Amino acid sequence: MDNFQTVLRFFMNQKATIGYSFMALLTIGGERVFSMVSFQCPCNHDQNFAYGLTFLLGPAGVLLILGLFFSSRLWRLYTGCCLNPMKLCPRGNCFGSLRVFMNIFSGACVAPIMWLCVALLNGTFYECAVSGLDDNLVVDLFCKNKTLKCREELARVPCDRSKLTADERMELLLMFRAQSQILGWCIIIIAAFVGLLGTCYTNCRSKVSYLQLTFWKRYVEKEKECFDTFAADYANKLAERNLHSFFGNNDPAPFPFPNHRAWEEISALHTFSRSEQYYSTLQRYVERTDRDFTPEKRPVLDVEHGIEMH
Repeated sequence: MDNFQTVLRFFMNQKATIGYSFMALLTIGGERVFSMVSFQCPCNHDQNFAYGLTFLLGPAGVLLILGLFFSSRLWRLYTGCCLNPMKLCPRGNCFGSLRVFMNIFSGACVAPIMWLCVALLNGTFYECAVSGLDDNLVVDLFCKNKTLKCREELARVPCDRSKLTADERMELLLMFRAQSQILGWCIIIIAAFVGLLGTCYTNCRSKVSYLQLTFWKRYVEKEKECFDTFAADYANKLAERNLHSFFGNNDPAPFPFPNHRAWEEISALHTFSRSEQYYSTLQRYVERTDRDFTPEKRPVLDVEHGIEMH
């Protein structure tokens, strides 16, 4: 049993690394499926560049949007900000809100960068895209010291329909693949360097020590896990109470529930202060001595979402 707990604790501590590794495997698999199944380079000057660039950047854009869409931190930050813009700048800390958004955006960029790196290292999409360029400088670079036929047949090089000799075609393909892989490694190096600089800057500007920061991260994770479990249990009890009242045709039993203002306060962006040392807005709220327990006098109907808020 102790060995099982040790293994479980190890996987829980390394869940971020395991998650990124799983994401990398999915990216590699997805790129291979795109390359082998759906990608067919048209091999003409008018469509090569747009077609290759679409397969290279299109999935990256979709992954970026999905990363932002499924970010709970993003929706926690921006939900209701049009009606109450001050939610973006709690205590006048607009820079903190911008920093949080940059952290959210950088986290959402992990999957798109993985896709670009894998796609460029493979080189299939890049070969199709650059072979359709009409710029004279680019064409002169590719067809330097070659016959005029190279300029005419450049767009057909990714396919087997090229009239160039096998050696010339292979030389151009190897050149395209080398350029693609160099660009992919450049992106990997830049992303790693920027990530290291960002981590160094964040830790350098941290208001707490390394061990306290570690505790803070653990606390936030545990609070979220407990909140999800407690909220599901509480919602189940509230649903049972309402159904008992409905089917029993009697008044519902008293049921304590936070008011709208309390929900707003614990949903706000958290800013750490050395004088208070609260690790979340929930902790700051529950430890206040002037908490407002007054329930809302009337329900507020959210027509857009079709829910009733108390």
